[in-house]
Amino acid sequence: MNNSTNIIDVSEANFDQEVIESSYDMTVVVDFWAPWCGPCRVLGPILERLANEPDSNFILAKLNVDENPSISMEYGVQGIPAVKAFSDGEVVDEFVGAQPESRVRAFLKRVAPGENDFLIDEVESLLEGLEWSEAEETLREVPASPIVSLGLAKALLGQGEGCEAKELLENIVEASIYSEAQRLIPLASYLCEFATETDANELQPIEAQYGHAAELIRRNNIEAALDGLLDVLRQDKKFRDGAVRDVVVGIFALLGDHNRLTRRYRSELASILF
Repeated sequence: MNNSTNIIDVSEANFDQEVIESSYDMTVVVDFWAPWCGPCRVLGPILERLANEPDSNFILAKLNVDENPSISMEYGVQGIPAVKAFSDGEVVDEFVGAQPESRVRAFLKRVAPGENDFLIDEVESLLEGLEWSEAEETLREVPASPIVSLGLAKALLGQGEGCEAKELLENIVEASIYSEAQRLIPLASYLCEFATETDANELQPIEAQYGHAAELIRRNNIEAALDGLLDVLRQDKKFRDGAVRDVVVGIFALLGDHNRLTRRYRSELASILF
């Protein structure tokens, strides 16, 4: 028996009440499983963990198919794990087989979006529009999660604030966003290093140019910053052991693949390096 109020065990005796009737008030996600099923042991903990998240907006009902064959037959369960989402008494979406957490999250967001999901969608639009401070303000009010940390880090980086962003990114281990966080870390480290404007008279010209690009990002002039960084690469491809390339790639990750600056400067970067 599950102890969480968001997770219940159901059977043929209470299925109509706990799943069908309850789905008129809140989405009920039914996990059809069996103790001998290996993929079920992979998927089950993911579903249970997500059901217990603060912003979850669904009830997870666990149904053992071996003990409840009639319900399984009624809903056409031929392979397990099978997951079916019920709303207003009907199956509204489903999938079969173990899925990675990112796909399970996407499924749950589709069938039972929570308040934070709507906020995250709003933040994604703000980030795409490079409205960094507005995105930060919204994310500061949202309960912590890996996706919130990633969004907040981007909002900070867009404003040239690298130190807090670096700490947020280094703590992200969720597989679905880990690689994106890793691409942003060199940019965060760079901005943290040059958190204040440096005195160009104390540096070699190429080092001063490299540091000045960070100041340009803080001034919201990313295009000029990219021009400066690529010029550093033209002078010395191996400057700082390749750190410049990683910073530029981090800016691309910050802006997104569809941003005009990413499309333009990605080809310029390739022409310089290759």
